[in-house]
Amino acid sequence: MTSTPDGRPVPPPHAGERAMLESWLDFHRATLALKCSGLEDDQLRLASAAPSSMTLLGLVQHMAEVERNWFQRVFAGQDTQAVFGENNLDGFALEDGRGLDEALTVWRAEIVRGRELIAAASLDDSGRLSEQEAAHVGDGGVSLRWIMVHMIEEYARHNGHADLIRERIDGVSGA
Repeated sequence: MTSTPDGRPVPPPHAGERAMLESWLDFHRATLALKCSGLEDDQLRLASAAPSSMTLLGLVQHMAEVERNWFQRVFAGQDTQAVFGENNLDGFALEDGRGLDEALTVWRAEIVRGRELIAAASLDDSGRLSEQEAAHVGDGGVSLRWIMVHMIEEYARHNGHADLIRERIDGVSGA
């Protein structure tokens, strides 16, 4: 596999659908980690721009929750608790004692668990949505293909946020 100069895996230019989806998802996961690298704790907690309270640390926590939701709750039908507690359902709220190392460890564990749950599944296999999610989608279930595309979109959107936050912190942009 080819890598970018910063070490992220470059998705193959030609691959089957499953390999293509997985490689783009891995690329975006690596991009989020890259956006957080080399920063101090106070920088990772710096909000992007008023009135937003979004931070790089909060984005990592949020994506841990997103990984758990789509692969464990929706696809596998597991009844799991919120990653960072019932008072932090979206994962964005920060705690004084939790830094990037802990958040990255939790996030990476959620990624590993999601990979395990979908390893033997077909892209056509479906998971069940909550009533609230089903109301937005217009159906009670979604295929693994839909989930993977949504995850790529979710990471891509939040990596755009991460790029702006990082640029505000220390001028680093791109990637």
